[in-house]
Amino acid sequence: MKKKCTGVILAGGRNRRFGGRNKAFIDIGGRLVLDRLYSVFKSLFREIILVTNDPLSYLKWDFKIVTDLFPYRSSITGIHAGLFFATNPYAFITACDVPFLEKELVGALVNSIGTGIDAVIPQTSKGVEPLCSVYSTNCIKPVEQQIQRQQFQIQRLYGKIRTKYIPESALREIDPDLRSFCNINTPEDFAMAEKLGASQSV
Repeated sequence: MKKKCTGVILAGGRNRRFGGRNKAFIDIGGRLVLDRLYSVFKSLFREIILVTNDPLSYLKWDFKIVTDLFPYRSSITGIHAGLFFATNPYAFITACDVPFLEKELVGALVNSIGTGIDAVIPQTSKGVEPLCSVYSTNCIKPVEQQIQRQQFQIQRLYGKIRTKYIPESALREIDPDLRSFCNINTPEDFAMAEKLGASQSV
């Protein structure tokens, strides 16, 4: 069943630690990372938004393509754009460099939305996962205020909104190895992702 929530993919990073390559177009196990994400999102969301400052590179996918509204290159500006253009009251937001995002985990996070909740944030022993989270459009104003102050750390937002944290124990019930949070930032991350991808049927 399609969730009453928008799916948002952020594809605006500079990819400095990955030699400038666009991580959305990396092949893992015979599939582009973006194709993997699109498959998950298409099964869950009626509306899918891709936030990018290079829209022409993504025309072959059935996304609503939008760009940042603030002149800063930061994940929080991408979150702002995704929420601003979403037609639903909530949005699940992720980055374009997570090849193993589990549909069931996304669904569980979306289903954790409740009355009076502005954000649903996974939390593991490594910390929070702000780019695998659900945000309410109620967050738009506090996010704007934070950006205007040039405070780009997403975690600073959580003390200003009604935040629900999902503990690691609950996350591991769905995704035992927490592969949903494996992102590709460096060539070493890519090598590890290739090994994981080769072990999966595609």
